[in-house]
Formats: sequence, C-alpha cells, structure tokens
Amino acid sequence: MTTSTGAPDVTVVMAVYNTMPYLTECLNSLVGQSIGLGRLEIVAVDDGSTDDSGRELDRFAQRYPDTVKVIHQANSGGPAAPSNRALEVATGRYVYFIGADDYLGEEALERMVGEADRRGADVVIGRMVGTNGRYVHQALYKDGNRDVTLEDSALPFTLANTKLFRRELVEKHKLRFPENLPVGSDQPFTIEACVRARRISVVADYVCYYAVKRGDASNITYRADHLSRLRCTADIMEFTAGLIEAGPTRDAVLRRHFTWELAKLLQDDFPGLARPLREDLCAGIARLADAYFTDGIRDAMDVKRRVRIALAQAGAVDELTAAITADTERRAPSFLLEGARAFARYPGFRAPALPLPDRTFEVLGESVAAQLAQGTDLLESAWEQSGDDLAYTASVRVPVLGAQSVSLRLVKGSLPASADKAGARRLPPGRELPSASGACEAKPTEDGASSIVRARIPLQPRTVKLGVRLYVDVAGSTYEIPVRGEGKPMPLACRWGREEDPYRASALVNNKGRVVLHLAQIDPPKRALAYRAVRTLAGQVKRKLKSRRK
Repeated sequence: MTTSTGAPDVTVVMAVYNTMPYLTECLNSLVGQSIGLGRLEIVAVDDGSTDDSGRELDRFAQRYPDTVKVIHQANSGGPAAPSNRALEVATGRYVYFIGADDYLGEEALERMVGEADRRGADVVIGRMVGTNGRYVHQALYKDGNRDVTLEDSALPFTLANTKLFRRELVEKHKLRFPENLPVGSDQPFTIEACVRARRISVVADYVCYYAVKRGDASNITYRADHLSRLRCTADIMEFTAGLIEAGPTRDAVLRRHFTWELAKLLQDDFPGLARPLREDLCAGIARLADAYFTDGIRDAMDVKRRVRIALAQAGAVDELTAAITADTERRAPSFLLEGARAFARYPGFRAPALPLPDRTFEVLGESVAAQLAQGTDLLESAWEQSGDDLAYTASVRVPVLGAQSVSLRLVKGSLPASADKAGARRLPPGRELPSASGACEAKPTEDGASSIVRARIPLQPRTVKLGVRLYVDVAGSTYEIPVRGEGKPMPLACRWGREEDPYRASALVNNKGRVVLHLAQIDPPKRALAYRAVRTLAGQVKRKLKSRRK
C-alpha cells in the first residue's frame, strides 16, 4: 500500500547502458510485480546508451506514466553515477536496485517489503540465482537464518546492491555509490548500509532475483582488466577498514576480498600474463595482505587460495606461476602427513629461500577430495590365479606421503552424485568403511613425491559388481577415491572357481571412467547339457503337435 502522503512503498532503481534485448524482460518483470503499480515507482537512468535501450525506456514510461520515470544523461563510464542520480529523485519508503539485464520473480517486491515491515528490517535480501551460467553465491540462502549480520553469515559474499534498503537509512547516512570505481561500486554502499542497519533479513524461500549472464559475457563485471580490478578492490578494502574497526567483523568482510576478488586475479590466466604485469599484481596484493591478511583470514581460507595469496605477498612470482600452472593442468600437489596434520606440497613449501610458515600450506578443515582424486593414478591392474582361487591385484599412485592409514577395497554400490564433481568424497565422521580383505601396503616413490599402494584382494565366488576404491586418512578426515582406468590396460576376463561351479571375472571401466569388477557365475556343464536336452525335447514335442494338426 502507499503511504498517507501518496508515496510508493518501493522505488526500483535501474542504471541502464546498452542492455537490449534483456531490458525488455527486466521491465516486464517490474510492471508485472504482484505488489501492484500503485505501490511501485521505477526510476531508470539511461547512461548514454547507443542501442535501443533509451527508446525502450521511453516506451514503458509512455505506457506506465504514473510508475516509470526515465532520465537520460551522457555516459558516465559505470553504474555508480546513474544510480546516484536515481536516488536523488526516488520517493519510495524503500529503494531496490536491479541490473537492467536481470529480472525479478513476480512476488519479489511484495515479499521483501512485507518482510521489512513485519520485522523492522533496514535491509532485506531476496534469494538470488544465476541464469545462463552466471555464478551466484548460495550459502546465505541455505543456512536457515532469517536475520543475519556481516559476521555470522555468508552475507560478505553477497555484497551486490540488489537488495531492498530502507530509504530513511540511505538518506540519514547519505549513502551513495563511489563514482571513481568502474567495478564493485555497489560494495561500499552495501557494506555501509549493512553496518548501519538495525536489522538485516533474508527471504530465502522464494527466488526474488534472476541474475543474467549475457550471451556475449559483456556485463561490466566480465570486462575490467587485472590492474583496474586490483585498484577497485584495494579502494573497497580500504573503505571497509576505515568503516569497521579491526576484529572479527572486519575479517569476515575482508576475507571475502582475499577469497574472491584478489584470488580471481591469481587464476588460470595468470601464468600467461606478461612478467611485469604479474609482478605488479603481486606487489599490489602484497600491500593489501601486509595490511589486512590476518591469521584469522588466512586460516579461514582453503589451502589453494591461501597459498596463492601468501606467494603473491612474498613476491614469489615464479613459485606462484608454477603453483597455478600445476593446478590448471590438474597436477594436484601431494600431501605430507605428519601425525594429525597435513600439508599441501605446493611450490614454496619449506623452501629455504622462501620462509613461509607451515600454516600457510596446512589443510585446515576444508575438503581436499578433488586434489586427491586428481593425483591418484592406476599403475597396474591384474588377476592372480592359484588353482580354484582368484585374487585381484593393483598398484595405485596416491598423492600422499607418510600415510598412516591407506587401503584399497572392493565396494558394492555407487558413489553419490555429489562425489562426481570432485571425483572423490570426504566421508562423514563415524561412517563405517567397507570391509577390508587381503593385503595392502603403501611405500613412498623413489622421487619422494607420492606413495604407491599395492594391494592383493582375494575374490569370493558370487555374482556382483564391485567398485575399486582407495581410502586414505588426511588431516582427521577419511576420503573415498574411486580408482580411474581411462587409457589403462585392463586384464582380460578370466574363468575361475571349481569345474562344477565356474565363475567369470572381468575388469571394466564404466561410463564415469572408474574401474569396476564384474563377477558372475557361469552355468555348470551338466546344467548346460540339461538345458539343451530340455530345449531339444520341447522342440520335438512342438513338431509332433504341428504334424498332427495337419
């Protein structure tokens, strides 16, 4: 409902620059909101578009003159200036920001305004999903909390301005978007609003926002160059540090920037950049790490990103390049196990010329299933037959050193789908392992980079399919790694067992590339003869009956 002054409940702010044909779907999703046109104001600022975006805005303004307001201006170079211009004319009790190439669920605004009114929230975050391959962080919507803070939730990983803000809060603190940031200009606005808010609520049970990745990936997020993104991230981090005093809340926000924005500068394309650019990126990251990379942030990050940030901070460009190249080529690091601790042996680990603490390389609670799967390699697979008995033998390279508990086992049943992406899985605490049989030993390779697991497992005569899997304990967790066999020679199928009760054993590679043993009973000779005799007799009876009918 509108207020007693006739002001709408919510003003939707749109910064528009060359977003056709996506703009039409965005506008249709707004005028079709269940909240109703009488409670809605749309302020769209055309930031010097050179396509048909300006004309499309005017068409909607002509069709909905009491709802849609359009401002045309020269191009400013980013969404900050048009967003600020829209805030100057917004009249709603709340303001909501939307990307002009995205769209809303039909009930989005009604649900968020209702949530804000019922709970007295100054900021409301509606569930957001990505379309066309656009990634949107989902943890905030899965933790079950309706009220959140920057410190106790995944909110720092959801800092886009695509939220509902109480306009009274915005104007009281004069919140505006920094116009000098081509990328990430919404973050300072969102961070300060969340710091100032009395309550921040989440609508997680309804998809409010659909974030679209354009077919040509031309969203501004995907266009900025490395040094520009570094500069923008540095400005945002420095703004945050000036707003929030040192401590857990600041760490919670800045961890996002080390884990996300800065880590993105150290991805697969880094080794191909010119050497001076790589050095400049490391120097810029080092300045931020020296100021803000606390032990708490370091320990909360996964080991891969943590090592990359630390190598950049140390100016170890060559080691950093080698680490990224190895990951890109799926040459995962091996893990050194020392008691209950595990260390990823990335370049720079315990290097005399590079005094980084062991803690940088330590596995600290995160899953390393993907790295273990990448580094596991089947070397040999064979049968060992003795009389009526048969055993399966295998040699497998596993990327761990100093393993106290490692075994190869045959398992009935499939792995859950959740294990497919990583190629392995970390077992829940207390999960009982499949029974072990035969002999299994692990010894380090000659180069000291990994271990070789050799196993001999007697087979029992039965009809069954058994997956070949490796189990290894790393940093207090047990991992189940299916042994892969693509491109590896499998032993020929063999017959085994007693003459009167024979079996066939086959080793195959399934459609997921995993080694599976098929054991099956073969019909005994007497049973086969009896079967053929019955078929012959049945045929004779059939022919006699047929001749009688004639």
